[in-house]
Amino acid sequence: MIDIINIVLALFSIALGLFGWLAPRYTMKAVDLQPGETTMGFSEIRAASGALFVGLGVGALFLATPAAYAMVGFAWGFASVGRMTSIILDGATRKKWIFFGCEIAVGVILIGINIW
Repeated sequence: MIDIINIVLALFSIALGLFGWLAPRYTMKAVDLQPGETTMGFSEIRAASGALFVGLGVGALFLATPAAYAMVGFAWGFASVGRMTSIILDGATRKKWIFFGCEIAVGVILIGINIW
Protein backbone atom coordinates (compact mmCIF):
# COMPACT_ATOMS: atom_id res chain seq x y z
CA MET A 1 0.00 0.00 0.00
CA ILE A 2 2.85 2.38 0.85
CA ASP A 3 4.38 1.77 -2.57
CA ILE A 4 1.12 2.71 -4.28
CA ILE A 5 0.77 5.92 -2.24
CA ASN A 6 4.39 6.86 -3.02
CA ILE A 7 3.91 6.31 -6.74
CA VAL A 8 0.58 8.16 -6.84
CA LEU A 9 1.99 11.20 -5.04
CA ALA A 10 5.15 11.22 -7.18
CA LEU A 11 2.91 11.14 -10.28
CA PHE A 12 0.81 13.94 -8.75
CA SER A 13 3.98 16.02 -8.36
CA ILE A 14 4.91 15.30 -11.98
CA ALA A 15 1.41 16.13 -13.25
CA LEU A 16 1.23 19.49 -11.48
CA GLY A 17 4.80 20.25 -12.46
CA LEU A 18 3.97 19.62 -16.11
CA PHE A 19 1.40 22.43 -15.99
CA GLY A 20 3.98 24.89 -14.71
CA TRP A 21 6.65 23.70 -17.10
CA LEU A 22 4.62 23.40 -20.30
CA ALA A 23 1.71 25.77 -19.64
CA PRO A 24 3.22 28.71 -17.74
CA ARG A 25 0.55 31.18 -18.89
CA TYR A 26 -2.20 28.90 -17.54
CA THR A 27 -0.25 28.38 -14.31
CA MET A 28 0.33 32.10 -13.86
CA LYS A 29 -3.37 32.72 -14.30
CA ALA A 30 -4.21 29.97 -11.79
CA VAL A 31 -1.98 31.58 -9.15
CA ASP A 32 -3.03 35.16 -9.95
CA LEU A 33 0.24 36.24 -11.59
CA GLN A 34 0.53 38.47 -14.64
CA PRO A 35 3.21 38.33 -17.33
CA GLY A 36 5.61 41.27 -17.13
CA GLU A 37 7.60 43.29 -19.61
CA THR A 38 10.04 40.41 -20.03
CA THR A 39 9.61 36.65 -20.28
CA MET A 40 11.37 36.11 -16.94
CA GLY A 41 8.04 35.36 -15.23
CA PHE A 42 7.39 32.49 -17.62
CA SER A 43 10.93 31.28 -17.08
CA GLU A 44 10.50 31.28 -13.30
CA ILE A 45 7.18 29.43 -13.47
CA ARG A 46 8.62 26.84 -15.89
CA ALA A 47 11.61 26.27 -13.59
CA ALA A 48 10.39 26.67 -10.00
CA SER A 49 6.74 25.67 -10.33
CA GLY A 50 7.20 23.27 -13.20
CA ALA A 51 10.30 21.30 -14.08
CA LEU A 52 11.52 21.27 -10.47
CA PHE A 53 8.45 19.30 -9.36
CA VAL A 54 8.63 17.06 -12.43
CA GLY A 55 12.23 16.30 -11.54
CA LEU A 56 11.35 15.54 -7.93
CA GLY A 57 8.68 13.07 -8.99
CA VAL A 58 10.76 11.44 -11.73
CA GLY A 59 13.76 11.18 -9.41
CA ALA A 60 11.68 9.53 -6.69
CA LEU A 61 10.20 7.04 -9.16
CA PHE A 62 13.66 6.31 -10.59
CA LEU A 63 15.32 5.80 -7.20
CA ALA A 64 12.24 4.17 -5.65
CA THR A 65 13.58 4.42 -2.10
CA PRO A 66 11.86 5.69 1.03
CA ALA A 67 14.42 8.52 1.24
CA ALA A 68 13.62 9.64 -2.31
CA TYR A 69 9.88 9.73 -1.65
CA ALA A 70 10.47 11.46 1.70
CA MET A 71 12.50 14.14 -0.11
CA VAL A 72 9.50 14.85 -2.34
CA GLY A 73 7.52 15.17 0.87
CA PHE A 74 10.03 17.63 2.31
CA ALA A 75 9.81 19.77 -0.83
CA TRP A 76 6.00 19.85 -0.69
CA GLY A 77 6.07 20.32 3.07
CA PHE A 78 8.34 23.33 2.86
CA ALA A 79 6.22 24.73 0.05
CA SER A 80 3.43 24.69 2.64
CA VAL A 81 5.70 26.60 5.05
CA GLY A 82 6.16 29.27 2.39
CA ARG A 83 2.42 29.32 1.75
CA MET A 84 1.63 29.70 5.45
CA THR A 85 4.17 32.50 5.67
CA SER A 86 2.25 34.25 2.91
CA ILE A 87 -1.08 33.64 4.63
CA ILE A 88 0.26 35.19 7.82
CA LEU A 89 2.25 38.09 6.33
CA ASP A 90 0.39 38.84 3.10
CA GLY A 91 -3.16 37.91 4.00
CA ALA A 92 -5.30 34.83 3.67
CA THR A 93 -7.40 33.93 0.65
CA ARG A 94 -9.46 30.86 -0.10
CA LYS A 95 -7.05 29.90 -2.90
CA LYS A 96 -4.03 30.14 -0.59
CA TRP A 97 -5.73 27.86 1.97
CA ILE A 98 -6.57 25.31 -0.74
CA PHE A 99 -3.00 25.29 -2.02
CA PHE A 100 -1.69 25.08 1.56
CA GLY A 101 -3.94 22.09 2.27
CA CYS A 102 -2.68 20.26 -0.79
CA GLU A 103 0.97 21.03 -0.05
CA ILE A 104 0.84 20.08 3.63
CA ALA A 105 -1.09 16.88 2.87
CA VAL A 106 1.41 15.65 0.28
CA GLY A 107 4.31 16.60 2.54
CA VAL A 108 2.97 14.97 5.70
CA ILE A 109 1.89 11.80 3.91
CA LEU A 110 5.19 11.25 2.10
CA ILE A 111 7.33 12.08 5.11
CA GLY A 112 5.09 10.12 7.44
CA ILE A 113 4.98 6.87 5.49
CA ASN A 114 8.62 6.91 4.48
CA ILE A 115 10.40 8.02 7.66
CA TRP A 116 8.22 7.00 10.60
